Amino acid sequence: MDRMFRVLAFWTLVIAIMSFWAKLYPMSLLFFGFTAIFLALGYMRLTEKTYLKIFFGFMFVSFVGFTYYTFYGMPPAGASGEHSLLMMLM
Repeated sequence: MDRMFRVLAFWTLVIAIMSFWAKLYPMSLLFFGFTAIFLALGYMRLTEKTYLKIFFGFMFVSFVGFTYYTFYGMPPAGASGEHSLLMMLM
């Protein structure tokens, strides 16, 4: 299971580099942070149950954060072409 966190670190590093090249600096900083966290967790040699709890906690926080952003954070329709689901429903 610790190897899977190193694999996650690799893929978040790839996403961070691609977003840095695209000049999406906040996104790249976020994914560089994820890379550091996943790499550190990959070398901690925790039990599999602990790794699963950490991963499920991370997924829960990311899904809740993404859902919150899509409802309340995205700009309303007409502002640069993006839309907010909440504004669309109203």
